[in-house]
Amino acid sequence: MKSYDVVIAGGAVMGSSVAFFLSRNPDFDGSVLAVERDPSYLDSSTARTNSCMRQQFSTEVNIRISQFGAEFVRDFGAWTGDPETLEVPVDHFGYMYLAADDARAELLRANQRVQASLGAGTVIMSAEEIADAYPFYNVDDIVCGSHNLSDEGWFDSGAVFEGLRRQARRNGVEYRSDEVTGVRRGADRVTAVELASGEVVGCSALVNATGPRAARTAALAGLDLPVAPRKRFTWIFDAAEPLEKSLPLTIDPSGVHMRSDGAAYMAGCPPDHDPVVAFDDFEMDHDIFEEKVWPVLAHRVPAFERIKVTARWAGHYAFNHFDHNAVVGPHPELRNFFFINGFSGHGMQQAPAMGRGLAELLCYGEYRTLDLSELGYDRIARGEPFVETAII
Repeated sequence: MKSYDVVIAGGAVMGSSVAFFLSRNPDFDGSVLAVERDPSYLDSSTARTNSCMRQQFSTEVNIRISQFGAEFVRDFGAWTGDPETLEVPVDHFGYMYLAADDARAELLRANQRVQASLGAGTVIMSAEEIADAYPFYNVDDIVCGSHNLSDEGWFDSGAVFEGLRRQARRNGVEYRSDEVTGVRRGADRVTAVELASGEVVGCSALVNATGPRAARTAALAGLDLPVAPRKRFTWIFDAAEPLEKSLPLTIDPSGVHMRSDGAAYMAGCPPDHDPVVAFDDFEMDHDIFEEKVWPVLAHRVPAFERIKVTARWAGHYAFNHFDHNAVVGPHPELRNFFFINGFSGHGMQQAPAMGRGLAELLCYGEYRTLDLSELGYDRIARGEPFVETAII
């Protein structure tokens, strides 16, 4: 039986981030295997992301995670040494959270105070200030907005993922097209994994990086994880009357969000009925745009009265229905089973900090840069949600 020091179940952005940071660490000289069931990644959350980054969270750890993500993207060539991606394209058009009532406005103000205390450039804008800076908005029903143009907007997540994976392979990580279908364990440790090919592979540590399938992977080891696939919809559209400046990623009080997408625009939303879906269910709901999304677009940005949809797709959030936050780190009883799961739509921007943190745990047994322990599995075992109010 061949054995590795670390086996990573899942080779998309989370698995590749762990593999990259672990393999570049001079204090780690072990072997790493990344097992990916679909090396095309076509239906992965990584491939179907909207590729956004923001500082506007309500908790310090999530803000710090995103700040490192922005730093990593900005200095990608220096971090990776990847000659094929020395610079990652970005567009800092910012985020704009809109509040339509006093309660939501006070929440934005409270979050802004936390963000500003940690160095984020978030400001609260009155409806009049928003209309002055962005005349295309209809703000008649808006109390205020929370806005930040620093390290917020779009980035080329595909370039980041491919760069991480390339460099991990160059650093000696083995990628294999297969699937973890069984976990062998003793009382408190994983000893090996079984693969769909029939091979059994020994390991000193197992990392669960299987995205929306994470709960199924955890169940192979007899563990419960409150993560399941939830469907999210995206539309790309052209406007008959293009806006005079970039549209920030705008979170409307209705839950619909919209932003610039090059010369076009993007919109998205969760469905009103938001059930767990099958792993292979990517069917579009063709009524939701006409009934929910387009009326909001036309109301918030009157220039979007005349638009033409040019592309659309559905993707899956790896949705943590316990508290919508990531689960990272070891299981409290099965100590060499590590989670990096449940990102609930924030995974791409959080991948650099999460991969770095988990690599530190695997190498040193502790976090050495950013303490991610608040996002550990222990909170689930205790039944104590870690609340993040800035969820999209």
